[in-house]
Amino acid sequence: MSQQCAQVAKKTNSILACMRNSVVSRSREVLFEISRILNTGLDMETLSICVRLCEQGINPEALSSVIKELRKATEALKAAENMTG
Repeated sequence: MSQQCAQVAKKTNSILACMRNSVVSRSREVLFEISRILNTGLDMETLSICVRLCEQGINPEALSSVIKELRKATEALKAAENMTG
């Protein structure tokens, strides 16, 4: 009987893991769609990294400020390259 219970538990855990993965995947898709609608310019990988950082306790507003500063610096570098190139 305990072997049968273990098999049922294993199957149940497998089904729950599959459901959890599906929910996580769908959540990422929804977040990416919102990001696209808001015209953030974040790709799926970058958005996933931002979400993980926020989940680990990083302040979302501070993260947003860093991203904005990085974009400004990137634009300034591109402009400087265009002027010299």
